[in-house]
Amino acid sequence: MNATVDPVQLEIFKHRFRAMAEEMGAALCRSAYSSNIKERKDFSCALFDAQGQLLAQAEHLPVHLGSMPLSVQAAIQALHFEPGDSVLLNDPFAGGTHLPDITMVEAVFLDGESSPRFYVANRAHHADVGGMTPGSMPLSREIFQEGLRIPPLKWRKRGQVDADLLALILNNVRTPLEREGDLLAQHAANQIGSKRLIALCQSVGPEMVSQQGVALQAYAARMMRAVIAKIPDGVYAFADALEDDGQGAGPLVIAVTLTVQGENAKVDFSGTAPQSRGCVNTILAVTLSAVFYVFRCLLDNEVPSNSGCLEPIEVIAPFGSLVNARFPSAVVGGNVETSQRLVDVLLGALAQALPELIPAASCGSMNNLIIGGSAGDQPFAYYETMGGGHGGGPLGAGISGQHSHMTNTLNTPIEALELAFPFRVWRYCLRSNSGGAGQFPGGEGLVRELEMLSPASVTLLTERRILAPYGLNGGEAGGLGVNTLIQRGQETPLPGKVQLELKSGDRVRVETPGGGGWGALTP
Repeated sequence: MNATVDPVQLEIFKHRFRAMAEEMGAALCRSAYSSNIKERKDFSCALFDAQGQLLAQAEHLPVHLGSMPLSVQAAIQALHFEPGDSVLLNDPFAGGTHLPDITMVEAVFLDGESSPRFYVANRAHHADVGGMTPGSMPLSREIFQEGLRIPPLKWRKRGQVDADLLALILNNVRTPLEREGDLLAQHAANQIGSKRLIALCQSVGPEMVSQQGVALQAYAARMMRAVIAKIPDGVYAFADALEDDGQGAGPLVIAVTLTVQGENAKVDFSGTAPQSRGCVNTILAVTLSAVFYVFRCLLDNEVPSNSGCLEPIEVIAPFGSLVNARFPSAVVGGNVETSQRLVDVLLGALAQALPELIPAASCGSMNNLIIGGSAGDQPFAYYETMGGGHGGGPLGAGISGQHSHMTNTLNTPIEALELAFPFRVWRYCLRSNSGGAGQFPGGEGLVRELEMLSPASVTLLTERRILAPYGLNGGEAGGLGVNTLIQRGQETPLPGKVQLELKSGDRVRVETPGGGGWGALTP
């Protein structure tokens, strides 16, 4: 450690910064309107330095946090911030990830300074942002079908709401009151972060706060280099695939070549399939987010998660491929499904170098269920991701029935779901015998069965229904997921990606995949 950096002060500031981000998240969760945010906690909060580099984050969603710096930087490049400004954006081709994820960015000004000293930001998944289907996660062919695209725009100027812009947004979504409430909750969260940063600067001086932020980023980079140095030098390749793109094309290969040399790593996705006409394409921010997550998992929990973690890692994602798509590609599924497969291929490559450390594949899908319609004259939009089995690993069996990797959300409790939506939950339980066998077996998936109490549009956006989560070191693959439609007692198998129009009394059942097993069973 640099002799000019006090390690005790560094540890104190690490916790101060992270606590601010956690408090932002608590405020957002408490004040949000939608069950997707207040129950499932489908949001993330973070602090950024004056250049838009990640300074600290709460323990929220990996797919949000690794990609949010590009959103903040897009806002900085597009607009001139003044005190009281608040910027919205969701356009994947201008700093976003997919359209339901709306990012809100605010600059932190100190008294007497004309330029922002810091930025605070949060990203929340809105249950509907318009588009061709309720819930804004259709089996689309282009970005225009997925909802309202918002480039970096000031929805608050010098503290005053731009009523025209807000009206434009709310008139293009199916649930405007809920959307407005969630936007106000996002603003409240950023206000908390801004106030805490200003108070800290007033307490210890702004230069001290800025210096500690730089020192924490440098510390994270040093720790990442040290971890990479422990990986044996070499070239490690792995490939897996998405089953289909929802438009009849598939399987779609995702290939990675990991080159480790000394304290540096190169992650090369050359050989990955070209972008598809379906909605499973990702933009570069999501790919970077997956790389950030996987390598961050190699670090000790006490190492801060900030922009320094990516400093020793070079990422090559060919433009026009599935992992770095061109405008106007459809991308809504890339954020949720392709991000999971990116993790699977990265861990598969690392397993060759670190077989004593890396677990088998987890569920491999966020198991997206999107339902929308009207109950009487009241519109509704419901979105949920469902957990599955974690992969078994060298330290033990996989966890059952939880989200893994790029998603870190909770479930929607039955009571909250039935109170807020015209559904009846028929079944919600662990899925027996779905984990892959092995010395350390994979965790079990979930079963969720819902009955519609009013006509509704339903979209399923799922994976691992054909290609199972892999096992490692002799362990068996995890069980495949299964989707089923139940009408008048008749069960009909459904594909992994499908859009349906259901009547009152129809049911849909989602059985999520189990995790892969690790290690051969002893005879």
